[in-house]
Amino acid sequence: MSSPEISGILENSKELDRLRKEQEEVLVEINKMHKKLQATPEVVEKPGDNSLTKLKILYTQAKELSEAEVTVSTMLLDQLDALLPSGPPGQPKRRMEGNDQKRKRMKNDSDISRISTTMRSQLEACSNLKGEQVAARVRLDEADKDEWFVVKVLHFDKETREFEVLDEEPGDDDEGGGQRKYKLPMSRIIPFPKKNDLSNVQDFPTGSQVLAVYPGTTALYKATVVNVHRKRKTDDYLLEFDDDEENGALPQRTVPFQKVVPLPEEPRQ
Repeated sequence: MSSPEISGILENSKELDRLRKEQEEVLVEINKMHKKLQATPEVVEKPGDNSLTKLKILYTQAKELSEAEVTVSTMLLDQLDALLPSGPPGQPKRRMEGNDQKRKRMKNDSDISRISTTMRSQLEACSNLKGEQVAARVRLDEADKDEWFVVKVLHFDKETREFEVLDEEPGDDDEGGGQRKYKLPMSRIIPFPKKNDLSNVQDFPTGSQVLAVYPGTTALYKATVVNVHRKRKTDDYLLEFDDDEENGALPQRTVPFQKVVPLPEEPRQ
């Protein structure tokens, strides 16, 4: 039993564990959407609501993760079969025929390639965020809910799939007054749109609910798009932030397009 063979089994076991954890996270989000739609089914008829689109994306993710789990599990079984004796205890293991062994290796290589292509591109995109500002969902000390705010990416670990980020805003005096670092999974990071790359910039129509940086701060809050004359992706958004009432009305605030991202489930209120 060689080290490369054991190393391959351990690597696939680690990948299987990661896939299952991601499936659990997606299923939690799906259940949240189900409860939301059961409680207020009329929400899908409101202008700008994207509940059904989110649900479709979640189901697609769940399907892809499930298929990837089956593929990795099959690879693990093949790897274990190749190492286990094929006859009674003590009987030497019969070597596979050359062509069968070659076909099995080609199949495994194909499976690995199919899984890792999307994964590699995802991980590469995360690595490329180093040095950039992103939106991060963080549970602060002694807080009873998550906070969304702007952080700077210091590093992305492809092995653990975790970001190391820096909150560049100094804390309060009673918190030490220094900048704070966090380690966060991919699911708690949202990249901001880039000014020099509009190919992936999402255009939010009037009535859409979004997550946006509140003017003059590094905090993100839930808001609604209200400007009706926005014609280009690079135009500023006119937003009404939740719980931002002044004199009995919600003021309309201007926010640059690169500080507005899709509204995730259960954002900071």
